[in-house]
Amino acid sequence: MEGMTGRDSLIINQLTGRAAAALAAAEDLLAQARHAVSERTSRDGRPDSGLLETNQFAAHGLAWMATYVEGLRQMLGWGQRLQAAEQFGELEQLILQAAFGEYLKQLTGGIAISQVEIVRPADLGISEQAVAAFHTPQTALLMNAGNTDAVRMRIAALIEDGHFGQLGLGDEMPDMVRDQFHRFADEQVTPHAHGWHLKDQLIPMEVVDQMCEMGVFGLTVPEQDGGLGMGKLAMCVVTEELSRGYIGVGSLGTRSEIAAELIRLGGTDAQKEKYLPKIAAGEILPPAVFT
Repeated sequence: MEGMTGRDSLIINQLTGRAAAALAAAEDLLAQARHAVSERTSRDGRPDSGLLETNQFAAHGLAWMATYVEGLRQMLGWGQRLQAAEQFGELEQLILQAAFGEYLKQLTGGIAISQVEIVRPADLGISEQAVAAFHTPQTALLMNAGNTDAVRMRIAALIEDGHFGQLGLGDEMPDMVRDQFHRFADEQVTPHAHGWHLKDQLIPMEVVDQMCEMGVFGLTVPEQDGGLGMGKLAMCVVTEELSRGYIGVGSLGTRSEIAAELIRLGGTDAQKEKYLPKIAAGEILPPAVFT
């Protein structure tokens, strides 16, 4: 197929350039949607709550479309950083083109925002001319060849050993954190996780204690409150590595992070002083409660 490399004709050549062109087309489509929905939901140049209520499906759909386009923008930035660092390997290229192939299709074919709700361009007031303009040679190539069954099968084969591609964050610290928790998950979690599941056991406290020592429960808690103050990026890296070993272990840290953030942002000084250090140290393990 034209535009493909010689490696089994799976990787699209000039991938980041084609993705950039496709992103521009997606941004144009989003601009059309934003204008059309704004016309429906504004009165005298300002958002109107009544009109938003009447047109909530379109407004909700616009939010989804904007999220998809932002996702593509961030994916492209990731690919470009890896390319500049000469780390843009086969797996990373296939991930990038698969993401573009899928999201570009959904932008015009329909975004499933629930099991029974699919947002299509007409629902947002996007004209047929705008949809036609979206279908450029670059978007067509990515939509037709970016996310084929063969591409997905190759990605599955490449991640079989537990390596999911380069992070491309432009910072050594997250990579070091990832390596540390990758080893921890391989050594302390993965060998035992299936047994815990089959026996319906709680995660052993010796594993939780090791997580406390590694600072898992206070990653985003400020240092003055007993945490590491590393931010959400570190939390995401740690959570993904622990979840790779066992989702139950990965979820333990996120509960503490959510509770600590709520207390840090909305709690009284007394509540912060009482709870944040204990949450960060793992002395208090907040549960997840749903209504």
